[in-house]
Amino acid sequence: MSSNPNPTPRTRVVREPQRAVYDRDAVNQILDEAFLCHVGFVVDGQPYVIPTSYGRAGNVLYIHGSAASRMLRNLDQGIPVCVTVTLLDGLVLARSVFNHSMNYRSVVILGTATLVDDPQEKITALRVLSEHILPHRWDDSRQPNEKELKATSVLRIPIEEFSAKVRVGPPIDDEPDYTYPTWAGVIPLEMRSGAPNRDERCSRELPEYLRDYSRKGK
Repeated sequence: MSSNPNPTPRTRVVREPQRAVYDRDAVNQILDEAFLCHVGFVVDGQPYVIPTSYGRAGNVLYIHGSAASRMLRNLDQGIPVCVTVTLLDGLVLARSVFNHSMNYRSVVILGTATLVDDPQEKITALRVLSEHILPHRWDDSRQPNEKELKATSVLRIPIEEFSAKVRVGPPIDDEPDYTYPTWAGVIPLEMRSGAPNRDERCSRELPEYLRDYSRKGK
């Protein structure tokens, strides 16, 4: 499944290399469907992994948060980061417990985060973050004021050193186990949205862009 013959030594998939994907379009598709990433970094020898929302603009990943948070205070100093994103697509039930697995799509990005100082890029990045979660919401909502912008930090992470790993398909059992009398197969999993619940102080009818919301439509 790989279309890039030259992944870096740090991003080359070693375990189950046949599942490796180095194609940027495939990586972008995973990034655009998921909601959350986990950002790993080390401060004074102590590792941290923080879940957060994100947005992608071309070959750049944006994350944001309170300017007072530990993650943002340290990442703006140029600490190397590892960003991971995972989509779980199914439970793979084999005949043996050892061969049970999951169908998934995951991305790992390595790089150095830098603080977004330019005011216009900061606004653009916040819009990217908003539109990643819910397209059309930015223009339909009150946008950040000066106080809110000052309290928020935005970081830019280049999507340059990356790899993806994907598992699809049925269970793979040891040949002797195929006669074992237990159910085997895949339980598909997917994220679905329910019907929107209107806030009791909201008088507006449901906007069209909120009807039938789905990540698959991105």
